[in-house]
Amino acid sequence: MLTTGFVPGAPNWLDLGSPDTDAAQAFYQALFGWTFGSAGPDSGGYGFFRQGERTVAALGPLTEEGADSAWTLYFHSADADHSARLVEQAGGTVRFGPFDVFDNGRMAGFTDPTGARFAVWQPGTTAGLDAVTDVGTLCWTELHTSDPAAAKDFYRTVFDWLEQDVPFGDFTYTVVTPTAAGTDSSQGGISALLPEDRAVRGGSYWLPYFEVADTDATVRRAEQLGGTVCAAATDAPGVGRFAQLADPHGAVFSVIASTPPGT
Repeated sequence: MLTTGFVPGAPNWLDLGSPDTDAAQAFYQALFGWTFGSAGPDSGGYGFFRQGERTVAALGPLTEEGADSAWTLYFHSADADHSARLVEQAGGTVRFGPFDVFDNGRMAGFTDPTGARFAVWQPGTTAGLDAVTDVGTLCWTELHTSDPAAAKDFYRTVFDWLEQDVPFGDFTYTVVTPTAAGTDSSQGGISALLPEDRAVRGGSYWLPYFEVADTDATVRRAEQLGGTVCAAATDAPGVGRFAQLADPHGAVFSVIASTPPGT
């Protein structure tokens, strides 16, 4: 389970890059009940989605040439420069090198050897998100990859994650956990890229999951707001009911109404 007691290798931030930040604000505010506030006049249009007073995600304009609208997951790094070196040693690509974000922290952006983009956040005055796992917040992260074995080797080198392979239908799903968090603090999974994934995204990608109270109601609301259903709502026994969606500009995410522990 994700918590805000961030440790190295755990997800601690996520943001959305969009070609129309005003439209993106309107969509997610209506879907999740978030509010939005600018990070300030020097932020280049970057700002924060909040649930009450708690920051739960961020939003900014697209800044990388040729980039499509997408959610980017950030993982805690004690040393972003060291993480960049590990990424290169493991066969990944540094899309943009480490740099300081005022005194808030230090960040860098990468692409893994299978083509999935992600980033790291080295905390300064900002440790990460203020809330996770609650309804309306990030609750799970998932890599859909064209080469699960290569991906596991890569992330094992960069983050030293613990791994557990579990059968899931006709394929194997790998649950990953930050080493420092212990085996009960799984944060996400690694799954083989399915044909329908290739049709939507064209290649490997990281997928954020947001907790919701009612998956089917959220799916209907997303469609009313101009979103698209990429994978219909499905029940996973002991896990919850989930669906994969895309916002009106194509950024893909999932929603899940998780099964309460012990039920």
